[in-house]
Amino acid sequence: MATKNGRLLFNEVPTGYPIPGKTTVYDTTSTIDLDNEPLNGSILVKTLVLSVDPFLRGKMRSPEKKSYSPPFFLNEPLYSFGVGKVIRSENPSFKVGDHVYGSTLDFTEYFIPKDASKLTVIVRPAPTLPWSVYVGAAGMPGQTSYYGWKEYAKAKAGETVFVSTAAGPVGSLVVQLAKQDGLKVIASAGSDEKVQFCKDIGADVAFNYKTTNTAEVLKKEGPINIYWDNVGGPTLEAAIEHSALYARMIICGFISEYNGEENYGIKTMRNVLTNRISINGLLVWDHEAKYKDEFYRVIPQKLASGEIKYTEDVTRGLDKCGEAILEVQKGLNKGKKVIIVADD
Repeated sequence: MATKNGRLLFNEVPTGYPIPGKTTVYDTTSTIDLDNEPLNGSILVKTLVLSVDPFLRGKMRSPEKKSYSPPFFLNEPLYSFGVGKVIRSENPSFKVGDHVYGSTLDFTEYFIPKDASKLTVIVRPAPTLPWSVYVGAAGMPGQTSYYGWKEYAKAKAGETVFVSTAAGPVGSLVVQLAKQDGLKVIASAGSDEKVQFCKDIGADVAFNYKTTNTAEVLKKEGPINIYWDNVGGPTLEAAIEHSALYARMIICGFISEYNGEENYGIKTMRNVLTNRISINGLLVWDHEAKYKDEFYRVIPQKLASGEIKYTEDVTRGLDKCGEAILEVQKGLNKGKKVIIVADD
């Protein structure tokens, strides 16, 4: 019996912000026979949770434009990190009822993965954690924070770190990791509510970058030994200007330039030489082999116990994904944006 299989399709390459109904279109014309659809040795997955992250905008491009990850294809579903439940299996590595996690879950209600080996069965060490957390603080954003901090921060107690977009899913874990290591934390966020969250999770100095001058804060509270950069642009320029000798900078994102904005020319690069600053770009999968097992041993338990705090901004329904993607690009989400496609 055919069942409706809603999908969010990539419809048009945007020139600025991705517009719901134009860049992406929710489609209800596709169907799937849940009992008889050929699996050809694969599995049939019911999508439960999808992750909406800033990097999705970079995949909304023409195929000829090269980047570190492949583009979305027109008239095909978007895909991202997510959690699903196996409802049929012809693959011995998966059994019915398994919950799987991966980076290639289609924005569809049901899907048959082309390569099931890219999915991991989640063994929940902390059963009280909702599945949604496994695409946030216990998933790729949390892994980004943990891997990057372990690999590049070289943190020493008493040092000062500046974290941009510190109320987001990546930045907020960095704040807490830094406090656990005994650092002074300066945190910036885009609203007074987000600033308060930064204070609640331990930031020593937290400010609204939209109403407060970043360079003035760093001049007063710095110099900074470590900068975690999620934004680029003038914020990165200010961090370089007010860096300490042998500062470390971890470049995790450039959301200030994701939506057609003109590239920003950094005017303080001379400080990279004079202060002998180390700058490292961070992509999460470069460090999976080294830190993944450790991450899953440590972080989910701390999230479940409340030792590490997280926030979620939940949208229910695949049909509202387009709006959720736009919210994240504009910084309007309040916590990790997750889409609940279906209940378990």
